[in-house]
Amino acid sequence: MLTPNDFQHPASQLVDTVRFLGAQGWCPATGGNFSTRVSEDLVLITQSGCDKRHLIEADLMLCQPDGQPLDARLTPSAETVLHSCLYQLDERIQSVLHVHSVNNTLLSRHCSGPGLAVSGFEMQKALSGIGTHETPLHIPVFDNNQDMPALANLVSDAWQSGLIKVPGLLVRGHGLYAWGSSIKEARRHVEGFEFLFDCLWQERLMERPS
Repeated sequence: MLTPNDFQHPASQLVDTVRFLGAQGWCPATGGNFSTRVSEDLVLITQSGCDKRHLIEADLMLCQPDGQPLDARLTPSAETVLHSCLYQLDERIQSVLHVHSVNNTLLSRHCSGPGLAVSGFEMQKALSGIGTHETPLHIPVFDNNQDMPALANLVSDAWQSGLIKVPGLLVRGHGLYAWGSSIKEARRHVEGFEFLFDCLWQERLMERPS
């Protein structure tokens, strides 16, 4: 049976990325889950309950495209279903990173509509396909749901309806899912989104009456 040791390079790259994101305070406690596609029918993903700041390769596991673990003794995050959904929606997606920062959590809670509007920030160009700060962005926001297959179906419907145009989405009161054509690109997207979320939240605080 294949193990993460059979995929040393992507495993090492994923661990380094997750530890970096953990060091930013974006996945406190054991929050967050992170994955990368290692073959047409296998995904490497963090196991449930790991401290992401101190992640090691032994904390990774392999799952099939439907989210079922290759080794039944190991437990993936319940949110593996959403990772699997994204991989199935677009074969170009090679990595999915899910973080729980204070800013993305608060902004998603204070966004009353189906998405968060962003415009005018140079950092928007950190997102693939965005060439200018003048391009308005719409970051979809989905209501939190402990029924992960139901949430995955909502994401799938929105994707197929063309409503997801950026490499990320927010789950209200929960966190950010960002993805990319590589672990490196997905990490850049997380950093770009988090910078934008920080700016947006600070602006909201500044606009509050004293």
